Amino acid sequence: MNHTKHEWQYHDKKPTKGRKLLLLQPDELVYALPLIIRLLPMRETAKRLDWFLPFESKMELQAQHMPLSTQLTVIATSLPTDDSGLSLDLDAVNLALNNYFSDYGWRMVRKELSQIKKRKKKSHIELSNDLIHRLKAFMTLKQLDSFDQAMDHLLSNEEQDHDIDLIEMG
Repeated sequence: MNHTKHEWQYHDKKPTKGRKLLLLQPDELVYALPLIIRLLPMRETAKRLDWFLPFESKMELQAQHMPLSTQLTVIATSLPTDDSGLSLDLDAVNLALNNYFSDYGWRMVRKELSQIKKRKKKSHIELSNDLIHRLKAFMTLKQLDSFDQAMDHLLSNEEQDHDIDLIEMG
């Protein structure tokens, strides 16, 4: 698949500072589709008028809204297995999104999408204080800088021990 990042086509003056806005990328679809589908109902559009382009009439709004909703539903319900099909569908969705959201609105969508992606990457595990102290002592002993490194070290040693056990048994 073509993994070039498609840039947002600005409606107002293109900003001179900061990052350029990007349209949706294939790897973002899992996080982005629920967010965008949540923002599309007409009642949401009415709540956040500055997030959407100003349309001349309700008919013009609906003329943009219906194809976008349909395209998002198609991608959400049946992600194509071949990359070319996804690329074509995603291009159509990105074009429709660019014709529906304002520059400010798309910036807010990207901001919220970034937060969703960040939350999905992190996990929080509760450990007893005793275990934390033991882990810190282990980190000092092995000269490790982070809990991630300590856990990785412990798990890789456990995997090696397991592999040795399997070899000895077989």
